Amino acid sequence: MPASFLQGAEPLQLQTRRELFIDDFLIEKLIGTAEQRLHQPTSEEIVLKHDAPWEGSGSGYHSIFKDGDIYRMYYKAWHLDVSEQGLKTDQHPLYCCYAESDDGIHWKKPNLGICEFNGSTDNNIILYPGQFPGLNADPGHPAIFKDENPNCPPESKYKAIIRSAKPHGLLAFHSADGIHFKPMQSEPIITQGAFDSQNLAFWDPVAEVYRAYWRIFTAGKTDQENWKPAGHRAIRTATSKDFLHWEPFVDLTYVDSPSEQLYTNQIKPYERAPHLLIGFPTRYVERGWSPAMESLPELTHRRWRSKVSDRYGMAITEGLVMASRDGTHFKRWNEAFLPPGREREGTWHYGQQYIGWHLVETKAPQEGMLPELSLYATESYWTNPGSELRRYSIRPDGFVSISANRVGGELLTPSLTFTGNELTLNVATSAAGSVQVELQDTNGNPLPGYSLEENDVLFGNSLDKSVSWNGNSDLTALVEQPVRIRFVLNDADLYSLQFREKQAD
Repeated sequence: MPASFLQGAEPLQLQTRRELFIDDFLIEKLIGTAEQRLHQPTSEEIVLKHDAPWEGSGSGYHSIFKDGDIYRMYYKAWHLDVSEQGLKTDQHPLYCCYAESDDGIHWKKPNLGICEFNGSTDNNIILYPGQFPGLNADPGHPAIFKDENPNCPPESKYKAIIRSAKPHGLLAFHSADGIHFKPMQSEPIITQGAFDSQNLAFWDPVAEVYRAYWRIFTAGKTDQENWKPAGHRAIRTATSKDFLHWEPFVDLTYVDSPSEQLYTNQIKPYERAPHLLIGFPTRYVERGWSPAMESLPELTHRRWRSKVSDRYGMAITEGLVMASRDGTHFKRWNEAFLPPGREREGTWHYGQQYIGWHLVETKAPQEGMLPELSLYATESYWTNPGSELRRYSIRPDGFVSISANRVGGELLTPSLTFTGNELTLNVATSAAGSVQVELQDTNGNPLPGYSLEENDVLFGNSLDKSVSWNGNSDLTALVEQPVRIRFVLNDADLYSLQFREKQAD
């Protein structure tokens, strides 16, 4: 049990923050059938096909975010194939392309007039090789974001980091409109890494620093003079005050996860609780040839790819989820968050389920329902004229819940304080299920007026159910007083809680 949870430890200070159960922060004890339960997103529609002549079967590394009334998407455009001579990637250069949406579901590729392809600039390419003389910028490994730093100048409101081979490292770019980018300087801002992945950066509004996350290998050499990677693909991070000068790097560590091949990291502050950094790394697994492998979709093409390299045919990828409160130490769920899914064409292969960077909020499919979160992941890598991007939906805060069946279970939190005056829960029960809440002193004794017997039983499915005792939800009398919370669940899932400021009627 973490030291912060032991008797006598300083109370956790929640203030008015929303807290999720994606890690162990709010868990001191689970009783009965109560457990942390990992949830998986729901598969929705294909939202984008990378089938333009300048795109292709290797397109990926998507950056997605909501910007005012529109959604923006940036991605690598690449075509790869195999032949008797080996891997073929010379159909066209690597590009970075742009797409846009009004709802996060229906996307369009605008003609931007920036890059000439086959004699025409009617395409959605925004970055291309040779665009910046003197820079060896690789537009095929892009990560683009809107800078939320309140002191960011208008000409730098959108930023990107892009890989450079020589000199080895990551280059910084900026833009006023999110379409036309320029280098911020000619030298790489980060040089200690492998960088053969989607490397990314963003402004952390809680720590008030820029954070970068990039690919490394746990062994071997991957500098400008030597490319001899060994060990596992892993993740490195650093912080910066100005985006150009970075503090010494730190390699990520994990609570209870083994070393695995992590191909991307997709880390960003979670918008509903920005003190939490949530990532969606891609796990790469080589299963070897077996009857089970040979029963997977598109065996002929799988064998054809394996002629170039066994791993092209027998590797499988899937999405994971992880979270951190300090940016370096993560709780990574070892079970798949986004597995390959039901077998069909375009699935169960190397390149599927690379989750885009990052979540966005979209409207629910039915009138009257609260919004949902959408994430996007690749499929049909290798096999089609162009890879595809599928949307997945998940409940806000719905990555992990405290869940109990009809036998029932309980959660006891560590000692904590809060500054809001109303407790709300993101919770879902069955028709017969329920959630009850008791507030206790630090010794585990029920507080008068807030006992389980006085609690108004909750049931339903809502993002913000208000908790009350004998009809009273006002917690003003307990503000900044150390308490423990006891949850009693029956056929229910508790996703998050928040002590919010309730406005007077």
